[in-house]
Amino acid sequence: MIKETHECRECGSSDTVKNGHSASGSQQYHCKDCGAHKVLDPEPRGYSEEEKEKILRAYRERGSKRAISRIFGISRCCVEPMARKKGRESDSVADGLRPAEENDVLELDECWTYVRKRSNKRWLWVALCRRTRQVVAFVIGDRSSRTCARLWSRIPEEYRQGRSFSDFWKSYRPVFEEDETHRQVGKSSGELAHVERFFGRLRQKLARYVRRTRAASQSERMLHLTTKLFVEWYNEAIT
Repeated sequence: MIKETHECRECGSSDTVKNGHSASGSQQYHCKDCGAHKVLDPEPRGYSEEEKEKILRAYRERGSKRAISRIFGISRCCVEPMARKKGRESDSVADGLRPAEENDVLELDECWTYVRKRSNKRWLWVALCRRTRQVVAFVIGDRSSRTCARLWSRIPEEYRQGRSFSDFWKSYRPVFEEDETHRQVGKSSGELAHVERFFGRLRQKLARYVRRTRAASQSERMLHLTTKLFVEWYNEAIT
């Protein structure tokens, strides 16, 4: 027997013998009464909420899954499910916005990335409020006017009343051709300075948005959820 004080976790019998070690090095036992083969003192499973928050914070700070695995001693397969669950549970972007004001100005722009391979291009479209610096809406898709219309439809109604600016990309014209409050301007005009600054911060935090990178998203879903987590964090940090 191993010890009188160690009982089988299945039947409670103390008639147990050592039975090698598990893959992680923990002592295993065999119960002679019920025939169970178990770890003698299993380590507690799962991670505390504090540990999960630290892992997700490292994920937002441009840490790769392999780096997070080495630092926290967890499987890199666990990182993505944590980010996916956090993204599903987080509120929509509109829920964390400050109240709109009459003279608010929106800056619209788009940023390139890809999913799995460079030929599978995706564009992040962003509408940013110049007064609050918050992202009021975003969508991910191609660079067509259809995606631009999706972006405009996701902007809260109270934020659409003021002026808006974008660059000269052709996809903005079909959506805003009858809107007298919208203007297309050049990058050097300074009217898009705040949204350009946001993209600079985005590239600094999420490697998948860097212009020359190999840190690609493996699915459309993960690209959206990771971007949503960043936008949520950014809107809270900017207030």
